[in-house]
Amino acid sequence: MSLAASCVRCSAPVLEAPDDPLGRWACPEHGLTHALWHAEEASYAAFAEHLGASRAFPTYLPWPLGPGWSVTDFAAVGDGPEQARATLTCISGTSELDGPVDVLVVLEEAGTGLGARCASTRYDDPGTEIIHRPPAVRIRIDSLSVSLWDVSTSSADGEFDRSVVAGEAGGRWLWIVLRPASALLLLGDDWILRDVSRLGPQLVELPFGGPRPTW
Repeated sequence: MSLAASCVRCSAPVLEAPDDPLGRWACPEHGLTHALWHAEEASYAAFAEHLGASRAFPTYLPWPLGPGWSVTDFAAVGDGPEQARATLTCISGTSELDGPVDVLVVLEEAGTGLGARCASTRYDDPGTEIIHRPPAVRIRIDSLSVSLWDVSTSSADGEFDRSVVAGEAGGRWLWIVLRPASALLLLGDDWILRDVSRLGPQLVELPFGGPRPTW
C-alpha cells in the first residue's frame, strides 16, 4: 500500500490505538485522531488507491482542468473504505495575473480539522466565520450552486499568502484554499467542482505531478 498514515492536524506518523472504541489512531502530539492517508507522490496509481480508500466519500476536483494544470496532491481521512470523513485534492498551474497557483479543495465532516490545517485557521470548522454576512463567491458542484464565505487567516503565519473560502456542501464543510491570495479571482459562477470518484475511464486523462504544496 503506497498510502501512509499520519495525523490530520500535523505531519507526524500515527499508530493504531487498538483499545479505542471509535477505531482512531494515536498521534504523539495530538492524541487520538483519525488517520490521514497520503501518498508519497501524486500519480495515477496512487490516486486510484486513494479513491479505493475513500470510495464512500466524494473527492472533488475543479473540472475540467485547464491546459498546463495538473493534480499535485491528494489525501483522505478515515479508518476504512466505508468510513472516510474527509478528502483533499490540490491542482497546480499558472494564471496570467498570478503566476504559479495552488488550489486545495477539502471536503470534510464537521470537527475533522483537515480544512483548518490547510487554511491555518484557529478553529476546526468555519461556522463562526461565515454567519450573518453575504457570501464572497458562488461556485458550482455539477449543476448545484454553492455559496462560499471568506475565512480570516489573520492569526496565521504568512497570512497574506493565501485566500480561504468555505461553506456547506451536502451537509459537509467545503474549504478552498488558494495560493497566492490574489488567485481568489479565479473563482466564480462558472467554476465547477466534480466528484471524480464517479468518472471511471476519464480519470486516465488526468495529468499528475509537479511540486507538491505545503499544508
